[in-house]
Amino acid sequence: MTWTRSLITALAVCVVLVAGSAGCVPRTPEGRDEVSPSPAGRLLDERDQEGRPYREVDGEDAPEVGVEVVPDTDGGWDVRLRVRNFRFSPDGTDGRAVAGRGLAHLEVNGRRVAQLRTPEYHLPGSLVPRRGTHQVTARLYADDGSVWAVDGEPVESTADITVSDDGPGAEPSAEPIAGAAVAEPVAGGPDGRRRGTGRGSPDGAGRA
Repeated sequence: MTWTRSLITALAVCVVLVAGSAGCVPRTPEGRDEVSPSPAGRLLDERDQEGRPYREVDGEDAPEVGVEVVPDTDGGWDVRLRVRNFRFSPDGTDGRAVAGRGLAHLEVNGRRVAQLRTPEYHLPGSLVPRRGTHQVTARLYADDGSVWAVDGEPVESTADITVSDDGPGAEPSAEPIAGAAVAEPVAGGPDGRRRGTGRGSPDGAGRA
């Protein structure tokens, strides 16, 4: 009788332990363990002209961008971005900052003219109607709207284009792809801010 009571007691303890351990595991309604993804980088106090915060990331694996601008036969320009450590997000992507992902804003003289989710864009001549030299800037953004930044500077690249009586032309310096990680600043747009040519891709290669 003593052996029988001990066996029953032991079985009861095992049932309690199993049930207790199963009840301690937090689960989502779908039955999967909850995992909260960590945001990429950290937000800074600095902001762009539209008030979007900079998102600082380490320079080693940070996104890089270079911009090429070539005049076409219709009085406009063909713009091509070359990126590294970055991929363009398709339309409808969840608005969350993921490392190495997002879109580009294209500016002419500090005024945004397009949001790009592909590396190529045709810039019509009507967006740059005046004669003279103008700055075309491509800046990389995360999907949550923040600006990718390294050492407190936005990840961007600027090329010069010139409009003359003979039509549009591209300055020889319009290919900053071979530039250093952060080049010397050039004159900014009408807001008076100064801009760097950004983090150019050293070999001109990238992935979209």
